[in-house]
Amino acid sequence: MKLSTAVKPISYLKAHASELIRTITNTQQALVVTHNGEAKVVVQDMRSYERMQETLALLKILTLSKNNIKKGKVKSLNESFSNLEKRIKAFKDEKIYCFHRHQCRR
Repeated sequence: MKLSTAVKPISYLKAHASELIRTITNTQQALVVTHNGEAKVVVQDMRSYERMQETLALLKILTLSKNNIKKGKVKSLNESFSNLEKRIKAFKDEKIYCFHRHQCRR
């Protein structure tokens, strides 16, 4: 679907839902649906939506990291690995005894 054909009124969506879903899924291009001449919603395939959500999550992590760097909230690589090793060791040292019915005691 070209951008010029990627805008359809809701009546077209209602009348051609199966065809549009097939086309959107195959092309992975979004469709803008209008109602009363105004753009109201975007329809896109699931893979594209999931990729967009993953991209947004990564951008949020990068922004948070950048803000932490500006605030001086950073650790050296050695300090980070040392803390991680301590946490792994503490986790391994815990003794967990499980009894029937999946009840665990520490």
